[in-house]
Amino acid sequence: MRIAVLKERASGESRVAATPETVKKLIALGATLAVEDGAGSAASITDEAYREAGAEVGQAAAVVKDADIVMGVQAPDVAALNGAKPGAWVAATFDPFVQKDRVEAYAKAGFEALSMEFMPRITRAQSMDVLSSQSNLAGYKAVLACANTYGRAFPMMMTAAGTVSAAKVFVMGVGVAGLQAIATAKRLGAQVSATDVRSATKEQIQSLGAKPVFVESVEGIEGEGSGGYATEMSEEYQKAQAELVSSHIAKQDIVITTALIPGRAAPRLISDAQIATMREGSVIFDLAVAQGGNVEGSVPDQVVEKHGVKIIGYSNTAAHLAADASALFSRNLFNFLNAFWDAEAGKPVLDEEIGDAVRLTQGGEIVNERLKG
Repeated sequence: MRIAVLKERASGESRVAATPETVKKLIALGATLAVEDGAGSAASITDEAYREAGAEVGQAAAVVKDADIVMGVQAPDVAALNGAKPGAWVAATFDPFVQKDRVEAYAKAGFEALSMEFMPRITRAQSMDVLSSQSNLAGYKAVLACANTYGRAFPMMMTAAGTVSAAKVFVMGVGVAGLQAIATAKRLGAQVSATDVRSATKEQIQSLGAKPVFVESVEGIEGEGSGGYATEMSEEYQKAQAELVSSHIAKQDIVITTALIPGRAAPRLISDAQIATMREGSVIFDLAVAQGGNVEGSVPDQVVEKHGVKIIGYSNTAAHLAADASALFSRNLFNFLNAFWDAEAGKPVLDEEIGDAVRLTQGGEIVNERLKG
């Protein structure tokens, strides 16, 4: 069983799909690991570290030749897989709803595409969930980026020269990224509030010491979809939320938006009119900027200033913490392969529940139900 790890070629991608730690663990299962030279350099991992862990290190063509499995952070173009075994697995993130041409190319080439972002959110798959591990880091990084951009201190400071007031931070969307953003902002000493369309998150917000901001006048809207994801809000709820948020946002120094719905454009949470109510020098971080943005006027990897408010957001937030993001991502991949490793067969054998969820292509066809029709 030969497992290949290629250097990421997507613009701005600094992560790598295997670390020396996971290389050793995969070799212990009985696999042979081959890593492209320079694959880990952006994540502070040297070629020598991979060699010491037991991996072959070489050029891309040699690494991928006869590979049974190719691991990646972002799925490589099919051309990069030339030489891999027919029907080889490729375990990576595919962005399947957007990158439909790539998925079709994988099917045509006969590779089995395994989309890690389609991992079901069930208890036994938590350790394989790349979206959660990367979102955790993204929520942390969003707060640090805001602190760096904001022209004032986060904590309240009492000095001989007077008192510095604590920054007011408002987190919109309390998934994995939002919860980490709340916790990080609290650790930095900010006064934190948060909101979400799922009423069940109120207790989570309070448990982190933040103030929940929820629409109370609209009954019966849970906002909970399948797999723990938020659903789109009803028109009635959107109107009520907009009124509540408009009054609350005007008092905030920092706003962090995290709302995403798989397979759809990011919902608009903050309008230009709402930005105009914030005081000059405030900062907004749009974690959904790469998917269309929660904030009107946000642009990936650019600082946009509107009404004296700075709007920021990265197209790949987790990649700004390349070493830790790679460590977590690679463990997710190892946990995935390890969970299904058949010692007798000398390879992983997927079950229906998780296998059918993540498998996009097989036998020359697109087989995932979420992509059909």
